[in-house]
Amino acid sequence: MTAMQTAYLLLGSNLGNRLSYLDQTKELIGKHCGNISLQSSVYETAAWGITAQPSFYNQVIVLQTTLLPETLMQKLLDIEESMGRIRTVKYGPRTIDIDIQLIDNLTNNTPLLILPHPFLQERRFALLPLSEVAPQLMHPILHKTMLDLLNECTDELEVKKVLLH
Repeated sequence: MTAMQTAYLLLGSNLGNRLSYLDQTKELIGKHCGNISLQSSVYETAAWGITAQPSFYNQVIVLQTTLLPETLMQKLLDIEESMGRIRTVKYGPRTIDIDIQLIDNLTNNTPLLILPHPFLQERRFALLPLSEVAPQLMHPILHKTMLDLLNECTDELEVKKVLLH
């Protein structure tokens, strides 16, 4: 049995009912991967990479899990597939995208999983919700907090909080 670890996951959706996809995904993650202990607000962001597509709803969840990092990644890929995710175009539109940003202070570099997420420090849409739930969380390679990385981030895509009723 693996010790309890804290994983920081970024969820994103830009097709269909984006909020519903986020909610269904959180339900499946809670059922198959561990306990969601915290979640950020939902943020709306213009698409990154391929910009001619609908905007994304993004949210960070904090997951307490005993799964090994690669096992967690495989389960998340299975959840994406079960939610209708089809991988045809890199950075293309998707019902759901689940990215592991960090797991505690682990580093990993395999074909299945790179930790911390290699583009984390370049993406305001990841850093803003991460800074909301874990502002003092330290990047294990850059040795800076999420809040410091957010303040230094040069990504100019607008990220705005979605006001839910």
